[in-house]
Amino acid sequence: MGKKALSSRNNWQTQSGPGGLAGTAEKNLYIVFQRAFKGTIYEITDHPDHFKHLYENVILSPKTLAQIYCPDEITMEAVRKRGWGISPDFSITNTRTGKILFGEIKRQDGWVEGKDPSAGRGNAHERMCKLFTPGLIKAYRKISGISSPNILPFWVVLEGDITRDPKRNREISFWFDEFDKNFFMWRPQMNDQDLVDHFVKYLKPYLD
Repeated sequence: MGKKALSSRNNWQTQSGPGGLAGTAEKNLYIVFQRAFKGTIYEITDHPDHFKHLYENVILSPKTLAQIYCPDEITMEAVRKRGWGISPDFSITNTRTGKILFGEIKRQDGWVEGKDPSAGRGNAHERMCKLFTPGLIKAYRKISGISSPNILPFWVVLEGDITRDPKRNREISFWFDEFDKNFFMWRPQMNDQDLVDHFVKYLKPYLD
């Protein structure tokens, strides 16, 4: 039948429910979307390398260079081979349009029933704040092809007790402000289809 246009909800059914992946303690976004995208024009990639060399050729001013450590060329060549950039956790690509949504998965503990507020400590969620920097947003928009001002060029999926933590939910909602579709709290009571439905409804249109 070839690639499908995915115009109906049935094309996105992951057949999860209580007995599927959602019933396990460890949710697996990658497996969920591999299953959902089977036979479609969409594909998910684990740790894409589009930004692997992002920082290597940043031009610094002579004044800055005179005040910092400057490795020799042999050392820098070794650095370049390894890559001096960032690695998103996943990407979702529309193979027809070439547009890409880059994503991060953040798993963290949180303050919930039976725990002290201190259970919400941790900075996994704070590490995603680098995505909001002007430089990274510009790079993400250029490579992703997502230029609409109505959406950010990345998606963050949060897992674990942080998704029910009253403080962290308010904190993260404040950070994203009107871009609330760019993060998803994949809470323990949710199943795989909830995750896929969020992508289809709010993010997929920007890849078409």
